[in-house]
Amino acid sequence: LMPGGAPGGNAAGARMGGLLDTSTPSAALVAALKQDASSYRWVAATIGSNKAAGLQLASDEPVMSIGGFNGTDPSPTLEQFQHYVTQAKIHYLIGGGFGRQDGGADTSRQISAWVAQHFTARTIDGVTIYDLTAVPS
Repeated sequence: LMPGGAPGGNAAGARMGGLLDTSTPSAALVAALKQDASSYRWVAATIGSNKAAGLQLASDEPVMSIGGFNGTDPSPTLEQFQHYVTQAKIHYLIGGGFGRQDGGADTSRQISAWVAQHFTARTIDGVTIYDLTAVPS
C-alpha cells in the first residue's frame, strides 16, 4: 500500500510515483539505468523531481528532473535538452507525467513530444523509456 492506504504499483512491483511521493522503480529498470552509467552525465531524464528522486535513489546515479518539482518550470528548454541529447549526455528519457494542466511552462510537453517523435519507445516492467543514444528516426 502507498502512504495513506492507497494501493499502488504494478505486477512487477514498480511504482512510478505521484505528485507527493517518490517512485520505486523495478530491479529491471534500475539495471537498465546502471548499464554504462559512467558514460553519461545523466543516466535518465524524467518529468518532475519526485519521479527523478526515486530513480536516482534506487540507481545511485544522476537523473535529470525536467520542469522542476512538478514538471511545469521551463528548465531545461527544448533547445538545451536537444543539445544534451546530441552530446550523448543523457541515456534515457523515462516517459509519463507531463506537468500540471493548470499553469506553468509547456516545456516538458515539448521535450516529451520531441523525444516521442524521434526515438523508439520500449517498456520495462510497465514503464516507457526512450534510449536517447539510439539513432533518431
